Amino acid sequence: MGRAYQNRKESMAKTSDMKAKVYSRYGREIYVSAKSGGLDPSANLALRSLIDRAKKDQVPGHVIDKAIEKAKGGGGEDYSPARYEGYGPGGCMALIECLTDNPNRTFGDVRMAFTKTKCKIGTQGTVSHMFDHVAIFVFAHADEDAVLEALMDADVDVSEIEDDNGTLTVFTPNTEYFKAKQALTEAFGELDFDVDEIQFVPQSYTTISSEDMEMFDKFMAMLNDLDDVQNVYHNVDLG
Repeated sequence: MGRAYQNRKESMAKTSDMKAKVYSRYGREIYVSAKSGGLDPSANLALRSLIDRAKKDQVPGHVIDKAIEKAKGGGGEDYSPARYEGYGPGGCMALIECLTDNPNRTFGDVRMAFTKTKCKIGTQGTVSHMFDHVAIFVFAHADEDAVLEALMDADVDVSEIEDDNGTLTVFTPNTEYFKAKQALTEAFGELDFDVDEIQFVPQSYTTISSEDMEMFDKFMAMLNDLDDVQNVYHNVDLG
């Protein structure tokens, strides 16, 4: 699973080249999390994790504060999650997660990215069954057995643990996210997570031609230019 995560991060870094776009996405996600789950990060674990992740991605504090302040007002936009999927260039599989205040507009924009790159958007379930919806935690720790024991003691369903020279990557089902994070922090204190999020990880990869890769880069660039798109997951082997 680790390689899938690395591929996805490389792809996002390659196509998300505007800081303003990153700030906007975090701002929207923080706003939605605070509005739905409460303004206090100590009581809203999802919000706390989101803020920590935003800080690691060098999102300025005023962007974070503004999003929370906006949620405090109770008004503002009413965003809802939307997920689209289909086959991209070279027959690759793609999942696109959005937060939108206008589903018709968002669907039209995402569909345009598919059609402009000669691809086809699918219906719900077209490719999502070929991805695992997992929680991923990456942190420095010397004892893999101790980490596994702490998670097992807390009755966490651990899918996999990888050890890369003292950096552990823990995979659990997405539904175990909060339980797993609580178990880790209770056992080892406030860990400094390099990664602490829920993702879609492909079950297998596909290699596409150089010609298809050019179209794939265009496809990703078009999606990442859309304000409503939060995350794009795919199964292209970028290694």
